[in-house]
Order: sequence, then C-alpha cells, then structure tokens
Amino acid sequence: MKAFYLSPVLIAVLAGAAPYSKMSPLSQYLMNRQEEIDLARSAAPKAISSHATVLVLTASGYETAVEGTNGFTCLVERSWTKAFDDDNFWNPKALPPVCYNAPASRTVLPYTIFSTNLALAGATEAKIHERMNAAIAGKQLPLPENGSLGYMMSKNQYIDDHVKAWYPHIMIYTPKALGANSGESWGADRKDSPVVYDSNHLVWPQPWAVFFVPVARWSDGTSGPEL
Repeated sequence: MKAFYLSPVLIAVLAGAAPYSKMSPLSQYLMNRQEEIDLARSAAPKAISSHATVLVLTASGYETAVEGTNGFTCLVERSWTKAFDDDNFWNPKALPPVCYNAPASRTVLPYTIFSTNLALAGATEAKIHERMNAAIAGKQLPLPENGSLGYMMSKNQYIDDHVKAWYPHIMIYTPKALGANSGESWGADRKDSPVVYDSNHLVWPQPWAVFFVPVARWSDGTSGPEL
C-alpha cells in the first residue's frame, strides 16, 4: 500500500483541533528582559555564551541586549521560525534558546530576523512563507556558510508541545546547493548514528539541510535524557 504524507497541520484539522492557527496577542510572545537574556545564554555552555552577543525580542523586533566578543549570538527564537507546515507555528509557549557561531550568525540568523519582522508586522503564515520564498529567490537572504553551527543545550528550552525540551543538541547547517539535502550525506538516521536529519516537514524553503546531533549533557553540565 502506498504511504501518504500527512502534515501536522492537516492531522490537527482532521482531529478538529488547531490551537495555533493564528498569531496570539504580542504580549504572549514577549519576556522579561533579564529572564530572556538568561534563557538565551543557557543555550550553550557558559564558556561560550558568557562572551556571546545576546539578542532579546521587543515589540519592534530583536535588539542587542549584550555586546559579545567571541562571534557567537545567543537568542530565544519564537515559534514562527518553524517549518510552514508545523502545527506549532504560532505557539507562544515555544521558546527555544539557541547560540549561533559566527558563520551561522551571518547566514542563518538573518532568516530568524526576517520572519520575526514580518510576524511582528502582522503578516500571516502564508505571507511570511511567500515573502521568504521571494527573498531567497532574489538572493536577499544568504546561503548558510560552511561551518554554520547552533547550540541548543538549554535544560529550559521548549521546542513545541510535542517534544518539549527534546535533547540537548547541536545543529549543523549545510547549503542544499552542495547536495547535502538528504540525510545520506551525513549518515543520518542510520542504526547507531548520533546524527538526526529532520525530514518530517515538507514546507521549509530555507536553502539548507540541518542535522541535529544530540549530546549527553545540558549546558549547565547536568545529564540529559538517555540517548
């Protein structure tokens, strides 16, 4: 029998529940400034995050709260950075802290800034998708540099309602233009391989493959879930 892909959104609709079908009031996405700085820094070990630039979300977009010295940028992303078929796209509870290294700060972070500015301006999910596609086609957004890396090792991260904190992990970004748009090129999702390739979402226009590598400890050094 032929298998058919059902997106999380369609599953939610068929089940009669789509709790995050539109953006919630802006106040639900905003945090106390110091709490957001602390949460952002928890994405990576202190030896990295204590010297990183830290961004915080305001009603007009992300702004620099702390100037760093090591090229890393730490921030708490919001749900509208998810794939465009994700049923948690507007979930205000989703608070995934991430620390990007210098290459990712230059070439991955701009996508977060782009979608955030549109969301705060009132754009719908469909409009953000459309505008991102156009920006990529017009080369207004960059390809990720080789070596682009993100740390997501916060014990207090909330990725979505399905996986909650998942595992402490790092993310490796590779341009799809180099042919690394499937897990095979990294040995991902193979028996006993630590590398995970997210192929569950089909509506993801960003021109990269992202590989997740779960690690044993949270950023504070405590043990994570058993791998």
